[in-house]
Amino acid sequence: MSVIIKFFVAPEDEAAAAVVERGPDGVFESLACGNFDIEEALIEWESIFTGRRFEVLAAADEPRVVADPDEGEGPMVLAASAPLQDALTAADQPRLAEVSQLWVRERAAEDKTLDQELATKLLENLAHLARTAGGRDARLYCWMA
Repeated sequence: MSVIIKFFVAPEDEAAAAVVERGPDGVFESLACGNFDIEEALIEWESIFTGRRFEVLAAADEPRVVADPDEGEGPMVLAASAPLQDALTAADQPRLAEVSQLWVRERAAEDKTLDQELATKLLENLAHLARTAGGRDARLYCWMA
């Protein structure tokens, strides 16, 4: 089964939730990316950026679900945590490359292969989107279907 993942910028949860059925295209600035476990990735990225343990973040119900009308069986919208959005906003290119290397290494430890160059480019593009969100006093969200 293929998963479509799009990060986007919205002013608040209600506006983000409103696109759950059709996705953010044409409504919000967005970034499409590959097929991987986005919930796990959001936790891993925050863990790497902040030093907080994966288990602690998962126990805190990160990432936060904004809209899930089909209870995990259809499209849903997740909110990137404020610490992750802040870390992406503040990260320079060397830090993004470092985080992507650590992420690729973590995935490899679980026999999941990610291309290093694509992982770095994804985090660079995501950081750009996070900076856009911060400049608009908005939040970073993720839609998946």
